[in-house]
Amino acid sequence: MPPRDANATRARISAAAAAEFAAYGIAGARVERIARQAEANKQLIYAYFGDKEQLFASVLEQQLQVLAEAVPLDADGLDDYAVRLFDYHLEHPEIGRLLLWEALERGDGPVPSEAERTRHYVDKTRAVAVAQERGAADPEIPPDLTVLLLLALVSYPQRMPQLRRMLLGGDSEETQARTRAAVALAARKLIAP
Repeated sequence: MPPRDANATRARISAAAAAEFAAYGIAGARVERIARQAEANKQLIYAYFGDKEQLFASVLEQQLQVLAEAVPLDADGLDDYAVRLFDYHLEHPEIGRLLLWEALERGDGPVPSEAERTRHYVDKTRAVAVAQERGAADPEIPPDLTVLLLLALVSYPQRMPQLRRMLLGGDSEETQARTRAAVALAARKLIAP
């Protein structure tokens, strides 16, 4: 029997857990299903990640790190940030679902790695402040609210499928293209100096 590749096993577990948590949330997720999908045993999951809560926190942190690297926000890229983020969320819907489950199940209490995540958002706020200082963004909207509104603008249409269906008629490619164009326009208007 070949030796176990711990990194490959962790990656399979993380991928299976991301899908499971995105579909069922923390409370509804089952470690047995994750183990089966990852072709790993439950004891290995607990050994690598701890309990189900720790596994969720690890998966979400990993997903957020990948997102941050794929779609950075800097003062020079503020104009197209919303569209790049929209496209990422369209290609990776699990990240939005994981964040919704976290909000639903944790309420307004602290979340794992909150200090690190807060620093990440503060960095985004600084990028907006720099853009405002350069005259490339509206100085009347505080940088922290600009970031929050950009994130909401991008995520809300994708996180509310029932409203999207009722208002826009569903998820056709035409609807996605219309929504993407509207997000781009609204984001430009939001940040326009």
